[in-house]
Amino acid sequence: MSEQLYQRDVYGKALVKLGLADKNVVVLDADLSSSTRTGLFAKQFPERFFNFGVAEQNMMATAAGLASCGKKVFLSTFAVFAAGRAWDQVRVSVSYNNFDVKIVATHAGITVGPDGASHQALEDIALMRVLPNMNIIVPCDGPQTEDAVMAAANNPGPFYIRLGRSKVATIENKGEFKFGQAQVLAEGDDAAIIACGVMVTEAISAVKNLAAKGIKARLINMHTIRPLDKAVILKAAKETKLLVVCEEHSTIGGLASSIDEIVAENFPVKVIRVGVRNRFGQSGEPEELLKEYNLTGADIEKAVLSNLSK
Repeated sequence: MSEQLYQRDVYGKALVKLGLADKNVVVLDADLSSSTRTGLFAKQFPERFFNFGVAEQNMMATAAGLASCGKKVFLSTFAVFAAGRAWDQVRVSVSYNNFDVKIVATHAGITVGPDGASHQALEDIALMRVLPNMNIIVPCDGPQTEDAVMAAANNPGPFYIRLGRSKVATIENKGEFKFGQAQVLAEGDDAAIIACGVMVTEAISAVKNLAAKGIKARLINMHTIRPLDKAVILKAAKETKLLVVCEEHSTIGGLASSIDEIVAENFPVKVIRVGVRNRFGQSGEPEELLKEYNLTGADIEKAVLSNLSK
């Protein structure tokens, strides 16, 4: 791991690239363009940027209307508002019609930090995953954020891309990004750790510490939640003793639930969840909150050790 980047900085710059390449790209925001970094696009292409104020539902419905006229729409606000407040419009106006609307939601998860429970989306993957036609990407770092944005631009239909607020370390040697195909970052047959988003960095720490104890853990970066890479999951289920799924999200309805559904139907194995368990968030510094909610590399290591011994 090396340089630390804000995913939203990378997103803003990627939007400008898309705007230069395609005049049909338009960008919408709900009075948060400075935070989401869509302001970079607004500065370059003011005629193709629309600020809706604090009116996320109107913004989502308008995005659907623009997409129906052939526009490629990128839309941003905080994840708690994009997935929660505007869910009805996402469902009826965007997903039902399979429109080309790319929802890039920032400030997701517990690492939003001091803003507290009202702004910490811990259920957004679940809300988006239940919708037909919705594609979901949770990139693990800055460079993968650009990969995710470009994948959304190059594939038709609605997308939900989940970004955090804090800087994240760049993970090296991930290999080529392929939409819908997970990346195996470390090989091992004692256990498989499957993570997305900022939890990939925490999982890397756990893998290193487990290796020092003689335990070889496979590490899978499951950057695409929908469509899920069924093949890599079942391979891990068949070749290891344990699956440990890590997400900065509720343990209900997100990545772990997705994997539960696949293994239950195809190859039942033990699946342990490292995530937020039946709690809302709270105000605090990101590092403190990761510890409080048992989302650190040490917690992942503990989950592997305690369940392998059983």
